[in-house]
Amino acid sequence: MEESTVNWYSNALGLDVKMLVFGTKGLPIILFPTSMGKHNENRDFKLIESAAWFIDNGFVQIFCPDGFDELSWYNKNVAPSVRVQNHVCYDRMLHEELIPEIKDKLDYAKVALAGCSFGGYHAANYGFRHPENVSHIMTMGAAFDIRDQVKGHYDDNVYFNNPIDFLKNASDPDIWKIKIILGTTEDDMCKDSTLELSQILDSKGIKHWLDIKPNGAHDWPIWREMFPHYLSAR
Repeated sequence: MEESTVNWYSNALGLDVKMLVFGTKGLPIILFPTSMGKHNENRDFKLIESAAWFIDNGFVQIFCPDGFDELSWYNKNVAPSVRVQNHVCYDRMLHEELIPEIKDKLDYAKVALAGCSFGGYHAANYGFRHPENVSHIMTMGAAFDIRDQVKGHYDDNVYFNNPIDFLKNASDPDIWKIKIILGTTEDDMCKDSTLELSQILDSKGIKHWLDIKPNGAHDWPIWREMFPHYLSAR
């Protein structure tokens, strides 16, 4: 499959960002890395390879940007208030730089979002915060409650980046238009979090597919099975 590298300086982050792009046409999918992962992670753990048929046949084009978690949610060297503010800068990078560029370049009104583990958090968080830009959310083994990363600190930035909280009160009609897949397994350590998000969606009448696989741990082998399955169902 065709692979290219994109580099740019992000004004929102004040840092250089690198991204891998797979394919040249089709539905644009932003595929986030897991916790503290970078642009190459989904390729190196063969998640991209699992989607090769969809990429090679022009059904999807996949964008894998750098993560920023080591300077935000997982940055134990700064106060929790700074961690969440750093994440807000990452959200701005997505919202003001990356997603507008993808939409304009490919002439798509919306993008799809996907991710495994903490990448699934990013997909859901951005998708439910900015549903006007999002056609699909696909999560695999994800957790959606960010409060463990801020150790008791709570402010508006935490609330509006914690899907378990803000989604309960969300009313943007575009949320109801998103095609949502929540993937987990019986033995997934994030199963309870996925079930909690599913229950919130149910309570609001938001259609989604809760997919609980009977086997598989919280790890790449099951995610490599899930991803092409979800692409075929989109």
